[in-house]
Amino acid sequence: MASRVEKYLAHLDRLSGTREPGFFPVESTKQGLRGVTEIVYDNLPDGLLTALTYGLSLAEHPDWQHGSPELCLSVNSTNVIWAHAVGFLAEQLRGTCPFSYGSTINFGERIVPESEMTAFCVFAPLVLDREDYLGIDVGIPGHEGHDVINIQGMYPIHEVERQFINEYGLEAFWKSDWEPTNVLRRPAI
Repeated sequence: MASRVEKYLAHLDRLSGTREPGFFPVESTKQGLRGVTEIVYDNLPDGLLTALTYGLSLAEHPDWQHGSPELCLSVNSTNVIWAHAVGFLAEQLRGTCPFSYGSTINFGERIVPESEMTAFCVFAPLVLDREDYLGIDVGIPGHEGHDVINIQGMYPIHEVERQFINEYGLEAFWKSDWEPTNVLRRPAI
């Protein structure tokens, strides 16, 4: 019988064409919860660093009524610190941040030295189809549909963009002229 994590990794294997990712553990700071793992694919899709988490969904949050989240970041960079930042946030904020669409997260400093971005916003993952990121059943046999993961996209943004989203909403920002994977871009607002 496949475990929860094995079912999730099998789902990612199907999506990646069985490409071998890198695994980076993030030690837990939450009593009673295992750590978070960053699952990192280089150049998948072409030219992008794509990182997903496992472990955020082990926590509980009152907003998680139709599944619990894991995170996905896809950026035009080779710097794995982007993945580490998302893994860090997943571990630190699990149970307190809902990671729902439109949420913004202030990282508090430059995420990586070469980029001026200091925050993230949450929306649907850029590189996955809807059926591949919603309703991933990781429940035990006989209890299908009772343990569901929804993968949420994490998008690096500038502080001025974070403030704009908080004031006017994600939809207003999303319609602006910006490239979600370009971590060296100027602010769109």
